[in-house]
Amino acid sequence: MTRANATITLVMPCLNEAETLECCIIKARQGFEKAGLVGEIVVADNGSTDGSREIAKHCGVTLVAVAEKGYGNALRGGITAASSPWILIGDADDSYDFSEIGAFVQKFQEGYDLVSGCRLPSGGGKILPGAMPWKNRWIGNPALSWLGRIFFKTPINDFHCGMRAFTKKAYELMNLQTTGMEFASEMIMKASLGKLKVAQVPITLSPDGRSRKPHLRPWRDGWRHLRFMLISSPQWLFLIPGGVISLLGFFMMFLLLLGPITLGQVILDSGTMMVAAMMMLLGMQLSSFAFSARIFAARMQLIPEDLKFNKLVDLFTLEKGLLLGALFVLAGGLLGVFAFYQWREVHFSHLSYSENMRLLIPGVTFTVLGIQLIFTSFFWSLLELKTSQHAPY
Repeated sequence: MTRANATITLVMPCLNEAETLECCIIKARQGFEKAGLVGEIVVADNGSTDGSREIAKHCGVTLVAVAEKGYGNALRGGITAASSPWILIGDADDSYDFSEIGAFVQKFQEGYDLVSGCRLPSGGGKILPGAMPWKNRWIGNPALSWLGRIFFKTPINDFHCGMRAFTKKAYELMNLQTTGMEFASEMIMKASLGKLKVAQVPITLSPDGRSRKPHLRPWRDGWRHLRFMLISSPQWLFLIPGGVISLLGFFMMFLLLLGPITLGQVILDSGTMMVAAMMMLLGMQLSSFAFSARIFAARMQLIPEDLKFNKLVDLFTLEKGLLLGALFVLAGGLLGVFAFYQWREVHFSHLSYSENMRLLIPGVTFTVLGIQLIFTSFFWSLLELKTSQHAPY
């Protein structure tokens, strides 16, 4: 078999996997034979010092030395070296059963672009005793995968399975940017956001065959995945919380402008109005973060372009933002003037705190919102500034 006629390439990231690498290579070849496939194996070595490279050479597979550290870097180096149109990735620790290769290929034949393995029972998978720490099994993977399905509308039940397959064309379309453990999350996120055809197949996870501790650090790496999902989804991180808080604040402010609200023995007055003002400012700030983050992430190619969002941004020009901000400042100024004349009527002496604050709090709030909107419009205009380069570097 030559690399030129391979149908599928198995890429194994490797960092000191001498204990299990040869076993994985043998099982992978058995999996190719079982599925009736012509396959190649690429070992992407990320700086092994335990003889893993020599084992790969001895087994006659393609060895790619990747100097840049990181799970994502290792996979990227191996994928670049792949010669076939279909690519399967899987760890070299003997935890995955490569005899299941045929199930992934079947999905390719059905027209899917990305096929992820699923170890969790929720997706039909199986985790053998001792194969996964309890905190990953019952907390980390289910929780992060649940959030991923909500944020990115993907059918994948196991967001972080290390065994998955994709077409070379899909890989190029995803344009993955991360270099570490986030690489796995980014792949599913971009495939879903890019409207690629995504599927999953149930697999079995076995205890790995290594005597050393795994490279994975559950809490640290779990937080890295969660952080990356949040910053890649400005809608859920900023816009939805900001929108809800803003609407509640505006609603409360409007009602209290008309006078105190009595709910049984509870009276809502100027103190509640101050809370509403805080909610309006916070909500508007979060909403502006959502748009800023979305523009920046798209320019950095962390998330794909969204035509609907681009149209919305195009509608909101700098000039419109300045006009809307000026209207807020004007409204706040008018309320401030009314508050001043109210004070003047008592010859600038003692004034009812509640009545004065009912005008002064919204006046100051609208003024601050207007100024905030004016400078935010300038910032968005800067982010959207067309340059000779697509990326900021």
